[in-house]
Amino acid sequence: MSTVKDSLFIRACRCEPTERVPVWFMRQAGRCLPEYRKLRERVDFLELCRTPELVAEVSLQPIRRFGFDAAIIFSDILIPCEAMGIELAFDERGPHFPHPLRTPEDINRLHLPYSDEEMPFIGEAIRILKRELEPAGIPLIGFTGGPFTVASYMIEGRTSRNFEYTKAMMYREPETWHRLIELTTATLISHLQAQIRAGVDAVQIFNIWTHGLSPRDYREFALPYVQSVLEAVKGTAPRIYFMLNSGSHLAEIVSASPDVISVDWNTDLVLAREKIPERIAIQGNLDPVTLYGDPDFVAERVRECLMIMEGRDGYIFNLGHGLLPETPLESIQAAVDAVRNFRPPAPGGAREAASS
Repeated sequence: MSTVKDSLFIRACRCEPTERVPVWFMRQAGRCLPEYRKLRERVDFLELCRTPELVAEVSLQPIRRFGFDAAIIFSDILIPCEAMGIELAFDERGPHFPHPLRTPEDINRLHLPYSDEEMPFIGEAIRILKRELEPAGIPLIGFTGGPFTVASYMIEGRTSRNFEYTKAMMYREPETWHRLIELTTATLISHLQAQIRAGVDAVQIFNIWTHGLSPRDYREFALPYVQSVLEAVKGTAPRIYFMLNSGSHLAEIVSASPDVISVDWNTDLVLAREKIPERIAIQGNLDPVTLYGDPDFVAERVRECLMIMEGRDGYIFNLGHGLLPETPLESIQAAVDAVRNFRPPAPGGAREAASS
């Protein structure tokens, strides 16, 4: 019987040889699945995130349907903010903070430390999932948002294009900014450590708002805190780091020494292979909208990624960002099948395909 330690995904995270490339998708659990939508008809989003049995059910849905090589716990990157003492709400436009942090006094109302008792549903959901996944040798991924992403979300209040309030604080009140992101970083470290104690097999950090930063600002206002999170959980579980516009920051990302770098779809995979040392695994980077194509088109684009990475240990197939709500299920299946059936061209250019 296969074990989680011997799974394709964990071995790839460690840059060990694998029989084939493992595959899972960011946001594989949730909004594009009809079984998830049916559940959401009777349960609101925050209630779902706080109910361990429902978190486990939603996390397992894509595994049952598509047979991905890893599961990821269903949650939201903003959930830990509640443990800091800020109100989180959810409406038709998504998660938001009714009272965003704009002044030093707002930040002074936040509190530490984070404790498992404040968010017991996370650990319980992980324990339920491990009982389901471990016998099948399927690893479970825990996650958190990146410190810059989470801190700036609390400042902006909801999704932002230009990060005006965040950058105003960074540039006008840098001490206030650094105090907020230090508190946020401590919370996110505790959140990841709690997930690791509960049994997750790998963790991913999603820094999805750093694409709005110049390289200089990324190095000053974001990178040191990513490094703190990665260092805090070093040696406990494979650590995956994902950020948008990653191609502009590959040198800085490599310097933070994650175990896996997850590459967004705007980053050339050829460049990523050239610039990322072979001691660090690579994950990504199919454009999520590619999956709106027909299955044959999707399969060919998947094979292009696999050919670029052929011969390098430590590659995990994934998207360059999360699955979109209207993604056709047949295209998701086509992508998974293309990964499972891929064989590199035989000598002379012929391509062989065989089911795994």
